[in-house]
Amino acid sequence: MRIAVYAGSFDPITNGHLWVIDKGARLFDDLIVVVGNNPEKKYTFSEEERINMVLRSLRHIRGSHVFNIKITSLGNLFLTDFAKSKNAGWILRGVRSEKDYQYEVDMLDQNKKTSPEIETIFLTPPPELRRVSSSFVKGLVGPNDWENWIKDHLPPAIHNDFIKRFKK
Repeated sequence: MRIAVYAGSFDPITNGHLWVIDKGARLFDDLIVVVGNNPEKKYTFSEEERINMVLRSLRHIRGSHVFNIKITSLGNLFLTDFAKSKNAGWILRGVRSEKDYQYEVDMLDQNKKTSPEIETIFLTPPPELRRVSSSFVKGLVGPNDWENWIKDHLPPAIHNDFIKRFKK
């Protein structure tokens, strides 16, 4: 069985993340979406809220492959240790830019040192999603009509949650 893990902070989940999840679910028998906590980041949404947003966003992925997606949290594990605990042979990563690529190659090199049996697969989203990140979306908040500007970047299931959080 081909099992992959796709980790991110998903603060919030974007349409770019959904694109990677959709492709990953088509490529692998099981895809485990892992909501992680990066100590270098300050989060807008709690881990529980982010897991819930991912779950609700999956409704917009169509097809039978959506049933092979599981969502969980990383806990206090390195991603390779988590992958091994789930018998996953692959780590799935989305790469949007040269900066992303360099970071991901550095992570791949580190992961190979500790877990050479786990392969990393890079997926590159289409051009309209390539520049979208959670930080980018949060950076659009504020100016007039920002609520409409973010529509193209967030799954409809969480659009209103995002607006409510930033209108406080």
